[in-house]
Amino acid sequence: MAMRINDTIPNLTVTTDQGSFALHDFVGDSWAILFSHPKDFTPVCTTEFSAVAQLADEWDKRGVKVIGVSVDGVEDHKKWKTDIQTYGGAAAGFPIIADDGLEVSKAFDMLPSEAYLPEGRTPADSQTVRSVFIIGPDKKLKLSMTYPMTVGRNFAEVLRAVDALQTSATAGVATPADWVPGQDVIVPVAVSDEDAIAKYGSIDTVLPYLRKAKLPA
Repeated sequence: MAMRINDTIPNLTVTTDQGSFALHDFVGDSWAILFSHPKDFTPVCTTEFSAVAQLADEWDKRGVKVIGVSVDGVEDHKKWKTDIQTYGGAAAGFPIIADDGLEVSKAFDMLPSEAYLPEGRTPADSQTVRSVFIIGPDKKLKLSMTYPMTVGRNFAEVLRAVDALQTSATAGVATPADWVPGQDVIVPVAVSDEDAIAKYGSIDTVLPYLRKAKLPA
């Protein structure tokens, strides 16, 4: 069954290069990002995992835990992390799930239930395992993105999406296209002008159904 927004993620017990644990225990009371790839020692994914490693301080600032997923084993993950650090100049301190049995890939609907890994497989055999899942402290899926093998993921956009999700969750607002922290937010339609002005001080009515405001400091 497909994983949809606001579905609770499966509480699988996973094996990683940093030990075994249940996914719900890993998330705990934090936000979390689970991002996946089809094979260790592949060029695009090496650049991506390096980008995530370089953003360690940014994830920490936002209280976000990061965990990778690969359909290779633990020993490959440990060796691959050396390449990740060599390329990006930052250690990959986050765990990587060893999903060589495809349990996580199938539970998160990245691969069909009948999928298997053939002998001598290539990344093409698991190419749809290239997704990003942003998970809230309630263990529910808040956002997902899936990319083809040839297109590297933009983790600056993932970071921006986390900012927008956290802002909307804590302030009860929506965010417009290309929003970044500090810019005006969108007042929900269900909030009256009177209540919005009381909360934000003033509002900018762009259209009858589109009102913007500055978040209180």
